[in-house]
Amino acid sequence: MTFTRHLKSCPLSAIRSFILRKKPNIRNMSGMAGGLRPASIVALHRSLAPAFEKFCQANSGPLPLLGRSEPGKWTLPALGAVSDTRMDRPQFRKYEFGACTGSLTSLEEYLEQLKDMVTFFLGCSFSLEGALEKVGLLGRDPAGHGHTTVPCATIAGFCCPLVVTMRPIPKDKLEGLVQASCSMMEMLGIRDLSKPDYGHAVVCEPGEVPVFWPSPLTSLEAVSSYKTPLAFTSAPGCTVMTHLEDLKGPEAPASCLTPEGIPEVVPISQDPLHYSIASASAVQKIRELETIIGIDPGNRGVGHLLCKDELLRASLSLSHARSVLITTGFPTHFNHEPPEETDGPPGAIALAAFLQALEKGVSLIVDQRAWSLFQKLVEEAVERGVLKTQLPVLTYQGGSAGAARALLCDDRDPKSPRFDHLVAIERTGRAADGNYYNARKMNIKHLVDPIDDLFLAAQKIPGISSTGVSTWGGCALACALYILNSCEVHGRYLRKATGPPRAAGAQNWTEALPSVSKEEKTLGILVQHKVRSGVSGNVGMEVDGLPFHGTHAQMIQKLLDVTMVHM
Repeated sequence: MTFTRHLKSCPLSAIRSFILRKKPNIRNMSGMAGGLRPASIVALHRSLAPAFEKFCQANSGPLPLLGRSEPGKWTLPALGAVSDTRMDRPQFRKYEFGACTGSLTSLEEYLEQLKDMVTFFLGCSFSLEGALEKVGLLGRDPAGHGHTTVPCATIAGFCCPLVVTMRPIPKDKLEGLVQASCSMMEMLGIRDLSKPDYGHAVVCEPGEVPVFWPSPLTSLEAVSSYKTPLAFTSAPGCTVMTHLEDLKGPEAPASCLTPEGIPEVVPISQDPLHYSIASASAVQKIRELETIIGIDPGNRGVGHLLCKDELLRASLSLSHARSVLITTGFPTHFNHEPPEETDGPPGAIALAAFLQALEKGVSLIVDQRAWSLFQKLVEEAVERGVLKTQLPVLTYQGGSAGAARALLCDDRDPKSPRFDHLVAIERTGRAADGNYYNARKMNIKHLVDPIDDLFLAAQKIPGISSTGVSTWGGCALACALYILNSCEVHGRYLRKATGPPRAAGAQNWTEALPSVSKEEKTLGILVQHKVRSGVSGNVGMEVDGLPFHGTHAQMIQKLLDVTMVHM
């Protein structure tokens, strides 16, 4: 059997002081800073010890395992000489078949049962006090602990939702705190911050952000869910003080201690308030991608359309998304059939391919007039290996005040959006006069469906973000998603510190990246269907009058070179 750490043996008198006498070396440590390391305990029958140890290892964010006793040998860590003058306060909880049946100040009457039990010692959220002190945030009580909608990884019958603790943090202290603690959580499906499941509520003041950390009280939920005949845990807020080595905060990733793992905090949404985290090196790479797609080889005067760090925010938002809706299609050649141009669809297909590799839902929405063309594009992209599987190709023609919400939300309910993120890639948009124009200022409204209504409606639906990019921007987003999902810091944040990490740079991710070959295949399909270049009107291997072999191929290769360096 593999143990996290065998604990030091203690004299029987120390053991009895810990779990039997009415004055154990246990105290309520909420708000404690410095000194000995606090740990909460879970005592289970020895037959459950291997499974619970694996459960802790699989969910090391909320359950950082400091050590465990040997089965039946009664070994414990050295205890600090910390007394508590309020020993009438319950220090333990007793669980029978999943139900908490008692709050205890002593376990003396369970001496015989304890001989067949193993005690686990878990790091506490109180260990964050050191990080808070570094950024000058001591002195405020923590909020209570609450259930989330995030499930912990299930191991051999142990399963439960993640429990988190919240601290209100000033916005200007966020990045410093994350770098100090190497850990931060986000809004995780807490139903009501004013009604925590454990402890008391704390109200965020103006300028503060509710920040969530995984809580070891998750262990109480795990014990309850297993329904073992008998178990004991520390009472919420009560810990045993140990001399076990400090592990640099709660489950600090090894990468956090290296320059490549220094986390950066990025705001990606205001409604709901949502921040994300990635390593400084990943953020720098994505900014390099943004610089590349800002190059304007055709001198089209598009530089003013670029927004600093938009690629970073969009890729982080897409990384968190479960379902994405992509639109493309610009019918600039109104005198030809089809009127579409080659600029846009290649980037849309490249982004969709990588979203598929990340196992996200992805759909394409186009003008009804062009549905047949894009359906063929998707089918042939699958046949040629550019896409892994078919994409749903949708249309939208508006027609009523609630039509946009009906497409974006289940049962028109803004609390149940079908899509987390909308992406427009070289898509025409409505002018102030209500018409649609091409680059030559010709009105093409008769060829365009009001898909931009969806983006306007999404602004009023919390939880849906949107992005508009060029065809190269679509390829850059795919590359940025590869960088983020290969980043250990971001990966841990995505999985809420629960479950095992996905392998960085998994093979299917690499194969799903844009490539010169795949972009050439996509453009070739468009050419076969007589889709023309936007500037020249030529039916050939060019985009906006720029040749594929040379300009376009070089751009794709530059994006790949930045993406794959040091991977």
